[in-house]
Amino acid sequence: MTRELHHFIGGRQVAGTSGRFLDVFNPSSGEVQAKTPLASRDEVESAIAAAEKAFPEWSATPAVKRARVMFRFLELVTAEKDALATVLSSEHGKVFEDARGDVQRGLEVIEFACGIPHFMKGEFADNVATGIDVYSMRKPLGVVAGITPFNFPAMIPMWMFGIALACGNTMVIKPSEKDPSVPLRLAELMIEAGAPEGVLNVVNGDKEAVDTLIEDPRVKALAFVGSTPIAKYVYAGAAAQGKRCQAMGGAKNHMVILPDADLDQVVDALIGSAFGSAGERCMANPVAVPVGDELADEIVRRLVPRMAELKIGPSLDPASEMGPLVTAAHRDRVISYIEMGVKEGAKLVVDGRDFRCTAQGYENGFYLGATLFDHVTPDMQSYQDEIFGPVLQIVRAKNFEEAMALPSKHRYGNGTSIFTRDGDAAREYADKVNVGQVGINVPIPVPASFFSFGGWKDSAFGDLNQYGTEGVRFYTELKKVTSRWPTGIRAGAEFHIPTTGQ
Repeated sequence: MTRELHHFIGGRQVAGTSGRFLDVFNPSSGEVQAKTPLASRDEVESAIAAAEKAFPEWSATPAVKRARVMFRFLELVTAEKDALATVLSSEHGKVFEDARGDVQRGLEVIEFACGIPHFMKGEFADNVATGIDVYSMRKPLGVVAGITPFNFPAMIPMWMFGIALACGNTMVIKPSEKDPSVPLRLAELMIEAGAPEGVLNVVNGDKEAVDTLIEDPRVKALAFVGSTPIAKYVYAGAAAQGKRCQAMGGAKNHMVILPDADLDQVVDALIGSAFGSAGERCMANPVAVPVGDELADEIVRRLVPRMAELKIGPSLDPASEMGPLVTAAHRDRVISYIEMGVKEGAKLVVDGRDFRCTAQGYENGFYLGATLFDHVTPDMQSYQDEIFGPVLQIVRAKNFEEAMALPSKHRYGNGTSIFTRDGDAAREYADKVNVGQVGINVPIPVPASFFSFGGWKDSAFGDLNQYGTEGVRFYTELKKVTSRWPTGIRAGAEFHIPTTGQ
């Protein structure tokens, strides 16, 4: 029997009342395994109200006590990591070990959040002028909201609520309706860890829920991760309402490969970063840029047999290296880009459209084989767009400068990598490439939790990045206090602007 999911509002599960539902599939089998309620405006507003009610108590809780809740949450999630990864894998389609990594990367942000007493410290300067001291305090914003994507249903919600709650805010998360079970369980565990009811709420929904979060004046800030068109929509709407917003969009990451690179390492990196999680990562490397035709030919020669050996199957099968895509509709979208690449004149070296899963009971899953294009050119639409699937495109460059120009000129600027043994070339690339996140012999350069995540250009909208110290700044306001205590000396009325020279 198909189970019906709920919202999580005010510390408890709440059944959906809108009458609208969306199927949650098991991508490995193609079967419907649950139904997600799509929240009405009233339901979203009830979650905002619960967060607003919880804010005074939670924001007044000393930072060290909020940190203790985070420590306890860390313990609870760690104890359930395998169970969470199993649910995540069965709803998303990424293989089990990748799902465990999804949970772990989120926990690393929670580990950072456990140190929030340090990061909430302001500054102090005594006697900036005679008898006058100045200090600053970081204050939470109030009710904040997070809108998260289907491809990281554990990591990205923890990116957002880990920092937001540690700073003293209360939050409403709207996860992807495609795989919402893990965010719902994380909210339950946060309450079990000691957060008061209403501190973290989860509402499932679609555009109606998103618009409510954008428009409700009680929501002071929005964080978003997803496609660029929706990121622009959320950012523009939030800005129009005077809200703080960080909106992470799409990507088209390039891996530049110089002739001196370790080609065994390069091929391993391409296989993992292009086809891991079926390419459904904003930090995947779907574009390889070898410098020189000889190098490009050799990389293609090595890739083809490795791709043929790639084990594609049910996400919870320990032998699987790549699982299905999240939905049939998304698989069909990726197939349309493969067809587009063929029509545009790119050379289709490996065609993944013919892949069929033969495992019993999984014949109708949303599978697609790994696909390889060569001789892709920058004018092709299939190169310009984010495909978000297991499709690797090779764009050949004549020299280092031409290779660096490709990611620098592309409208997306999320991430890029360079593979080389030449330290000077690597240093120049990292310094000059017009992209926000760079890997040197690292295929997926996601910064550690104590740094911050965010790209440039059409990959990110807003001045502050996700998690790390940038996240603390995003979820807090800086209050400045200038104080003077009576000293027995009166200077009389002063009609000039105060300066430190007085």
